[in-house]
Amino acid sequence: MRILVIEDEHHLANSIKKGLELDHYVVDVAYDGNQGYDFATSEEYDLLIIDIMLPGLNGLDICRQLRQQNNHTPIILLTARGLTEDKVSGLDSGADDYLTKPFSFEELLARIRALSRRPKESINSILSIGDLQLNTISFQITRAGNQITLSGKEFALLEFFLRHPKQILSKTQIINHVWSFDSDILPNTVEVYIRNLRQKIDIPFPNLPPLIHTVRGFGYRLGN
Repeated sequence: MRILVIEDEHHLANSIKKGLELDHYVVDVAYDGNQGYDFATSEEYDLLIIDIMLPGLNGLDICRQLRQQNNHTPIILLTARGLTEDKVSGLDSGADDYLTKPFSFEELLARIRALSRRPKESINSILSIGDLQLNTISFQITRAGNQITLSGKEFALLEFFLRHPKQILSKTQIINHVWSFDSDILPNTVEVYIRNLRQKIDIPFPNLPPLIHTVRGFGYRLGN
């Protein structure tokens, strides 16, 4: 799951990014409204966390402009204001949820999990193909009932595949979604992680059909 954090308080933004990455999320950060809006309109995200008081475009304006463009990515607004009218303004601008600073990181995680269960494009907490299952809440992965342990990046890669079953995904698509914007990733890095994933979900199950397929010249596909 890829998240964009738009927050001008660098310490808070970086703390949110670090905490979310520990929970297997891929996180990009923008420190002003204009940059954040550019990220939100040029990259694909599963959720946006936006501070209201931002230099450049403020959070309410970002919400309104995204919704006017029929961008329905879930949005959590952050603000130091706790007045009812401010909350109403935030929700009226198109936000899905609202957190008043200071907030606990556990509460932010709970709000993210709740929004991820809403039917944006039929998003479920259990993703599966054949006998492979991934739980986005408990982070458990099984194949044919057998528990599989993945690293955080392997988990993000498999989740991306499972959200796009039987689709050919190019290395560029994988890099853009599984790694954050500021990561220095080469195409052969994707090959390494694909190999690692095969060693965990395909090779240990020789009696089952392989799930990860290389499509020469195009990319990779999960499922037949």
